[in-house]
Amino acid sequence: MEFLHKTSSSFLITVSVFLAESRTFSFENMGGDLLLNPVFLRFFTASLHLVLLVVVLFSWVFKKFRSNGDERWKHSVRHVSVLYYRPTLFSCLGLSFFNLILCVLNLFYWYRNGWSDEKILTLLDLGVRTLAWLALYLFLQFHFLNSRENKYPFALRLWWVLFFFISCYCLVIDVSYYRKHQTLSTLFWASDIVSSVMGLVFSYVAFLGKKMDEDTTLQQHLLNGSAANGRESHIPLKGDETVTPYATAGIYSLFSFSWVGPLISLGYKKTLNLEDVPQLHNPDTAGGAFPILNRKLESYRGGSNRITTIMLAKALVFTSRREIAVSAVYVLVSTVASYVGPYLIDTFVQYLNGHRHFENEGFVLVSAFFISKLFECLAQRHWFFKVQQAGYRASAALVAKIYNKGLTLSCQSKQGQTTGEIINYMSVDATRIGHFGWYMHDPWMVVLQVVLALAILYRNLGLASVAALISSVLVMLANVPLGSLQEKYQDELMKSKDKRMKVTSEVLRNMRILKLQAWELRFLYKILDVRNDETIWLKKYLYTKAVSTFVFLDAPIFVSVVTFGACMLMGIPLESGKILSAVATFKILQEPIYKLPDTVSMIVQTKVSLDRIASFLSLDDLPPDVVEKLPANSSVTAVEVINGNFSWDVSSPSPTLKDINFRVSHGMRVAICGTVGSGKSSLLSCILGEMPKISGVIRLSGTTAYVAQSPWIQSGKIEENILFGTEMDRQRYDRVLEACSLKKDLEILSFGDQTVIGERGINLSGGQKQRIQIARALYQDASIYLFDDPFSAVDAHTGTHIFNECILGLLDSKTVIYVTHQVEFLPAADLILVMKDGLIKQAGKYSDILKSGSDFMELVGAHEVALSALDSIDAGKSAVGEEKSFKNAESVLHEHDSGNDANDKVDNGGGNKGQLVEEEERGKGNVGLSVYWKYITTAYGGFLVPFPLLAQILYQVLQIGSNYWMAWATPVSKDVAPHVQGSILILVYVALSLGCSFCIFARALLMVTIGYKTANILFNKMHLCIFRAPMSFFDSTPSGRILNRVSADQNKVDLNMASIIGQFAFVIIELLGIIAIMSQSAWQVFIIFILVSAICIWLQRYYIASARELTRLCGVCKAPVIQHFSETLSGSSTIRSFGQEGRFHDRGMRLIDGYSRPKFYTAAALEWLCIRLDVLSLVTFAFSLIFLVAIPEGTIDPSLAGLAVTYGLNLNMMQALVVWILCSMENGIISVERILQYTSIPIEPALVVESNRPESHWPIHGEVDIQDLQVRYAPHMPFVLRGITCTFLGGKKTGMVGRTGSGKSTLIQTLFRIVEPTVGKILIDGLDISTIGLHDLRSRLSIIPQDPIMFEGTIRSNLDPLQEYTDEQIWEALDKCQLGDEVRRKTGKLDSAVSENGENWSVGQRQLVCLGRVLLKKSKVLVLDEATASVDTATDNQIQQTLKQHFSDSTVITIAHRITSVLDSDVVLLLDNGLVKEYDSPEKLLEDKSSSFAKLVAEYSMRSSSSSSSENLSNARA
Repeated sequence: MEFLHKTSSSFLITVSVFLAESRTFSFENMGGDLLLNPVFLRFFTASLHLVLLVVVLFSWVFKKFRSNGDERWKHSVRHVSVLYYRPTLFSCLGLSFFNLILCVLNLFYWYRNGWSDEKILTLLDLGVRTLAWLALYLFLQFHFLNSRENKYPFALRLWWVLFFFISCYCLVIDVSYYRKHQTLSTLFWASDIVSSVMGLVFSYVAFLGKKMDEDTTLQQHLLNGSAANGRESHIPLKGDETVTPYATAGIYSLFSFSWVGPLISLGYKKTLNLEDVPQLHNPDTAGGAFPILNRKLESYRGGSNRITTIMLAKALVFTSRREIAVSAVYVLVSTVASYVGPYLIDTFVQYLNGHRHFENEGFVLVSAFFISKLFECLAQRHWFFKVQQAGYRASAALVAKIYNKGLTLSCQSKQGQTTGEIINYMSVDATRIGHFGWYMHDPWMVVLQVVLALAILYRNLGLASVAALISSVLVMLANVPLGSLQEKYQDELMKSKDKRMKVTSEVLRNMRILKLQAWELRFLYKILDVRNDETIWLKKYLYTKAVSTFVFLDAPIFVSVVTFGACMLMGIPLESGKILSAVATFKILQEPIYKLPDTVSMIVQTKVSLDRIASFLSLDDLPPDVVEKLPANSSVTAVEVINGNFSWDVSSPSPTLKDINFRVSHGMRVAICGTVGSGKSSLLSCILGEMPKISGVIRLSGTTAYVAQSPWIQSGKIEENILFGTEMDRQRYDRVLEACSLKKDLEILSFGDQTVIGERGINLSGGQKQRIQIARALYQDASIYLFDDPFSAVDAHTGTHIFNECILGLLDSKTVIYVTHQVEFLPAADLILVMKDGLIKQAGKYSDILKSGSDFMELVGAHEVALSALDSIDAGKSAVGEEKSFKNAESVLHEHDSGNDANDKVDNGGGNKGQLVEEEERGKGNVGLSVYWKYITTAYGGFLVPFPLLAQILYQVLQIGSNYWMAWATPVSKDVAPHVQGSILILVYVALSLGCSFCIFARALLMVTIGYKTANILFNKMHLCIFRAPMSFFDSTPSGRILNRVSADQNKVDLNMASIIGQFAFVIIELLGIIAIMSQSAWQVFIIFILVSAICIWLQRYYIASARELTRLCGVCKAPVIQHFSETLSGSSTIRSFGQEGRFHDRGMRLIDGYSRPKFYTAAALEWLCIRLDVLSLVTFAFSLIFLVAIPEGTIDPSLAGLAVTYGLNLNMMQALVVWILCSMENGIISVERILQYTSIPIEPALVVESNRPESHWPIHGEVDIQDLQVRYAPHMPFVLRGITCTFLGGKKTGMVGRTGSGKSTLIQTLFRIVEPTVGKILIDGLDISTIGLHDLRSRLSIIPQDPIMFEGTIRSNLDPLQEYTDEQIWEALDKCQLGDEVRRKTGKLDSAVSENGENWSVGQRQLVCLGRVLLKKSKVLVLDEATASVDTATDNQIQQTLKQHFSDSTVITIAHRITSVLDSDVVLLLDNGLVKEYDSPEKLLEDKSSSFAKLVAEYSMRSSSSSSSENLSNARA
């Protein structure tokens, strides 16, 4: 209490110095000259401000009532067009704040010295001014929020001018009064000078604002369109059309980051979307930075293809050279300014102790402190922004370069790089290089900081500074092994993460087959196993980081103990001022000591990333001279290959294609046929220039269009996929849709051709994907068309239609080269190439080669065998003779085509919700406290959370105690005796320091333990929910979104989230400690701190609304970049064949910019906030300094005051840090929110129902009984299956036919419970499948899916992922499926490598591997979903024989487009529009000529018989 009384007295004495420099005023002293009395003028100005206050309040109320009738404008968001609006706004707030301070000081002084009428009048004037300017600030803030006015109200402008003149008059009276009486209160001087200056500013704004209104009225009308009824038409600006204000900002705007203010203001009023974020300035865009990087790399490497790490680093530096240079200047200024405070502390303590060198030295010191901190803050803010800007620019240019490389990469180079690895170069390595900007100046900055610190220490402590240097070096050396360990662990962690992402990406791509086979948990355990390896390194990394954090926080304690101990040993006298200066220096020195290992680690990591990217950029591109391209119509030859030898592996001794010679003239139709693996697809690849050429010549005349065997479909609308970058020609577009049989499909889809296709066309059937791909090729109007077996994925009728309408119709005059397994399409060709073992065995017309060799005869013979089932009926004759019957068949098939497989998927999200693939879900508004609560209570129920908080509080108390002890126990100067002996001084300090160290260590370990446990629990929960999600979730969610959560979001939770939340709590505690220390010497600081804190919190709330949405946009905008890159890599052959590289490059640039925009503005918005927080905290610091200087000498202990200043030097940093960490925490918690979203996905029914498990040998017979089955995909959608009732007899073979969209795939999905029945049920051997677990059901059924899927690994792991079978059983299965010999030829045998997606195996071979899986499983129920679509007829026949032999007692359900595959079935089910149209034995159905099945067979037979017809026609011509 005595201390407080003493401090309070000192404060009042100080105020006396400020206020009581004159005698008490009285009205009588001026006689009758009231207008010349400064006190009377206080009454006048108080009245004037009272009028302002009343008018403002009245206007506010009036505007409220009036606005209720004008709801149209209530919610509009507009950019205020009044000139200098924000400076005016904050000038009003500043004046209110200034008058409040004067009022408080006035109150303290006159409370001590008594009251009088004059004093009350002055106090009243200041109080009314405070309220009036605050009210005006609020009025302007809300008046222009929804107002359409573009100038200040006339009354307000008039009042501003009046205020200026009155203030000037008051100032003149002050001067006159001072001359007459030689005394006047400083309060009057300060008030009137500030009022006059601000009055001048307001008058300038009033007049200039009026002029601006007149000049810009016409511009407003021109920009916004015509105004109706005199009102402006309001058209909100879109970010997509607006270049960043950064490009045109003035000096003040750049320095204060005001240019980002409009976006923050907009985000405060509404939820930001990407279109609200302005475009980047051209140099910061990918399109602006990439050409610079590319030119530099080209100039560095000359004619060589090799790019070294040095070349890449130099080119990146050149790309951002200006930002790097400017940021270096800011670093220099900030570093030098940061050491001014510690340098001056000793002088300041001596000044407070009475050692003064000149008059007003105190105010000079205060100015030096203030200006140096101001320069440090400004320079630091711009340094941080510039390095981020440089990093974003370099990263964008690098991503663009990697993307371009992906477009031109040769197939051989791609074989050594998986898609996941290439995406990692873009998403991980390029991002890391961008982040290196933060560390780029550290090497030279550390040297500068250490030199400056040692200079200050030498000035204060002499030779003891050597001890400080040695101890600092020791701490740095202690960090070296920690840094290398962290680097090692992080490297291993990244490798484990890459491996996990690779597996996860593959699993997400193939989730459907995993669920059908009941393998999803096995692959989940595979991911968890990889995660376990990852967590080993994560744990080591986090605990090493905890030790490193301990060293960081303990460094100044250790260095100070060693230094002060050295002083005692050397006999160097310790004074409180020198100690406090040293403590402040140690605090600053802490950062370079800690950051040096980090910097070294980051340099190494960046070099690794540069090495990886440089080696990728050095890979071989597709040679531009493989194909000799000639202009269209410049030659009669369209395609010519002379003596061509080609190989996918150039180093292989035997080429893939050998001695290739053929020539194709314009307008010819060329068919390529052969057995599986004979080189058909490779031949098309060599024509396109995709296959490495060993020798020979390829000539191509004209443009090309290519249809791949595995459909490549982009995410986006169907229309966009078909147009593929060309302009819409509606007439041509409709013709193409008709030719590809797509019109009916589009009519059924809710959105028609505007339907959004999911990733890889996941919501379309195989036939639909293939037909869209064909339509894309047809619409391009190319010269040469290359088709790689597109007919195998569509049914017989559609295949015939496409062949007739496309190949023979629209492309009649074009050059067409098509691969096919269907012999019936061969006779129409002008030239047939028969492939075998990479050679063209036969070439010629159908009739010629039929007689000339055995290879073609084998194919045709196999086709004849397949048709032998038709010999017993006269279907062919009937179809040829009765044209009417064929037409009827066509009409019947078209008439009932109203169901669609796409309904299953595309419309799943339709109806009320819209498209299947919606915009990515993102939270909006505040992140709820429930998210924080869930996070902190995830590990151990939150039990450990209080302990790190207690450790931090104890650490703060001990740290303040140790510094207070040193300041109190040491003398202020040499002539004062010390309070304690030197040994006691050091021992107590060491004891307190050891206590600090223990608390730091305990806190670090506890935080790591909590964070590590929480991250693992969230990871496991999220992955379990993802793997248990229904298939509809994967159909509607692009894998990029899921990968973003399991990679980027999980990475934040793994490494950062716990430390960020912990730091927030710790910094709050530390800030309160600083304020407590400062309040001990000047308790009035606490009042200022509360006011400043209130403004800081308001600014933070104002800022965070925008920052939160910008951060969410960063997360949302990253997935499209990854997805586009992934799609481009998988479809690069198609893109190149269409010559669309330029368009895809441009789209890639736009997506990169779309991701960079929110990142750029996030950085700018953060600096906007921090620079304001720094200035506000400087106000608190400056106030405390002024107070300490102004109090009379001896009022306060100089050591305590010096301690307050030492801590106060960090006040701006700590206050800004609180808000910065709060913002980082709110931004980071979004990752937790996104992960928690995926822990609440609806899940499938139970995998195992313990109370109703089937017998181990179930099903015995395999009888499938379907009862009134009705299925739809959502409650608001129509039924896809509309009441199917039938029985598939056990041990019998059932063929299922029907046009695409009839419900075949839906029925199969329902059988496997991928889709649950809405009405009805399915019984297998009398057991209702909906009552048992999903795994019990799916593991007892087998399926060969339409899309053959192989996983990266080995042949063994692909056939037996659950490791249930012996090698002998696997070999037996391989022999049965015709792959045994192929695998034996490989060096690895069963361990032969399978690359990503099975790319090193042909599609037909992949299909045979799927057959091998079911042969191993030997289920009683087998489903074949287009199982032989990708193999030739001969192989198909062999497969059918194998199935007959090994599944003779099983129920086999076959969906096939080849009619011959279902003709030998025991029963045929023909579905139409979700109903059973026909269900009987094929013989009975064929007997009825009017049956749809008979017409379908007749059509197929007619098409097949064209072989002999064509042969006869050739003979006739001959």
